[in-house]
Amino acid sequence: MNRISQSYCLRLVLLGLFFSHSPAAFSEAKPLARIAVVDSDRILRESAAIQQAQQQLEQEFSGRDHELRKIAQRVQSITEKLNKKGDDLPDVKRSAMQTELAQLNADFQRKQHEFNEAFNQRRNEKIAAVVDDANRVIQKIAQADQYDLIVQEAVYFNPRIDITDQVLKALAEPGFAQKINARP
Repeated sequence: MNRISQSYCLRLVLLGLFFSHSPAAFSEAKPLARIAVVDSDRILRESAAIQQAQQQLEQEFSGRDHELRKIAQRVQSITEKLNKKGDDLPDVKRSAMQTELAQLNADFQRKQHEFNEAFNQRRNEKIAAVVDDANRVIQKIAQADQYDLIVQEAVYFNPRIDITDQVLKALAEPGFAQKINARP
């Protein structure tokens, strides 16, 4: 068989396979998968639970923040006195002020480091709680609306498949906000 007749036979076989299926066979084809997208960044910016968690963190850490501000003001006050009157002060008094300044500065640095670590840990716990709740909501939506796949990170997506508003609405229901605040 030459090359032309092989190509012709292959085309006939393919056409035969294509036309051998009845239109009914095509109508029995499985439907396309249902896909949706959730913008995780938007959830972490806009959800009521995140906003309430932020307010709770501010209240929880306001006392420590106030204490840090008082120490910083004291450091600034002593520094200004030393800069303005340091040369005129007796050596003993200037030395005592410099020692106090060094101790206050070290205390401030230590307390600020502890504050930042504790704040970041609590913030991460709150964010993790919101992410867990959001994931549970997404799973419930997927089951209820029979989605086959829900993607949380995408380079591009068509807005018609975005269900972020639906997730935000579910997270805003009274039970979710109270649940987040009740967590340690």
